[in-house]
Amino acid sequence: MSAWLRLTGVVAGYDGPVVGPVSLTLARGEVLGIAGPNGVGKSTLIGAILGEARLYAGEIWRAPGLRLAHLPQRLVRPRELPLTGREWLACLQASTQALPRALARIETQRLDRLSGGEYQLLHLWGVLSGPAGLVLLDEPTNHLDPVHVHLAAEAIAARRTEGAVMVVSHERDFLHQVCDRIYDLAPGAGG
Repeated sequence: MSAWLRLTGVVAGYDGPVVGPVSLTLARGEVLGIAGPNGVGKSTLIGAILGEARLYAGEIWRAPGLRLAHLPQRLVRPRELPLTGREWLACLQASTQALPRALARIETQRLDRLSGGEYQLLHLWGVLSGPAGLVLLDEPTNHLDPVHVHLAAEAIAARRTEGAVMVVSHERDFLHQVCDRIYDLAPGAGG
């Protein structure tokens, strides 16, 4: 398998280094989990890959033309826009084919009328079924009940054939369920 993403000695942060050094490779068809305690820099690592966090040392290489999609830890709903779930998926260039029943039931509802879990699952489906080659998921099980967590795991597993996924989660059982391997970030790194 050829690499789609390679981090070599990455140290990243915002006002100062928070995470690193981190070296890892992610290939097409892989699901990589990122684990570690609060404050260790899991979300900052995703920010560095997206180009939002400052890179203090090391190198981040992405395959030429690789498209990224990101599910942030804290989703912001566009409350001002009366979009339906189907319209939101279209904005994300996501497929509405083979929607799970839980999403098919809500795709015609307005976003501002969905529960937190319904919105989380809709957005998760959107980034996973969109055109990106690499999907970065930051705490994808936030607000999800056990049934929706199961649907999330199925959607992540289905993504393997289309690209690669990096999953940040505090839920180690979930990471073991969906990931091929887990990279543990150690506390106190980055300085």
